[in-house]
Amino acid sequence: MAEELIFSEGDFVVYPTHGVGKVLGVETQKIAGHELQLFVISFDRDRMTLRVPTTKASTSGLRKLSSKKIMENALTTLKGRARVKRTMWSRRAQEYEAKINSGDPVSIAEVVRDLHRNVGQPDQSFSERQIYEAALDRLACELAAVEKIDKEKATEKLEKLLMAA
Repeated sequence: MAEELIFSEGDFVVYPTHGVGKVLGVETQKIAGHELQLFVISFDRDRMTLRVPTTKASTSGLRKLSSKKIMENALTTLKGRARVKRTMWSRRAQEYEAKINSGDPVSIAEVVRDLHRNVGQPDQSFSERQIYEAALDRLACELAAVEKIDKEKATEKLEKLLMAA
């Protein structure tokens, strides 16, 4: 078992469906008679610990934090014009959820941008608001980790960009 581990203790990582977490370390567990090496990842916001087999890390979508360049692309996406398809809300909601769960910051930024236009307007449904806030939260968490600032500052930065768009 001398394979090279892609993450080490203390690394911030992104898991597609949970957002930003911190690698606590690697542990070996015996599962169904097999020894498995597992990354132990803590997600403070959800007060959750996830164990991902080291051999399945890349196929599970687990990745390092985005580079500053990718984050800049996501922020540029926020400044673009909203693209709201005229399909049924249930179908659009599924597409938005899929983009958020992809873990890709640019896709998440598209959701934030597309749903932001309605914020503060009475015609925004509860589910639209929930999806918007989930996307904004996910993007802010990664931006905060990339720029080494707290989540509130990251959220303010995103909202300023959206207001200026």
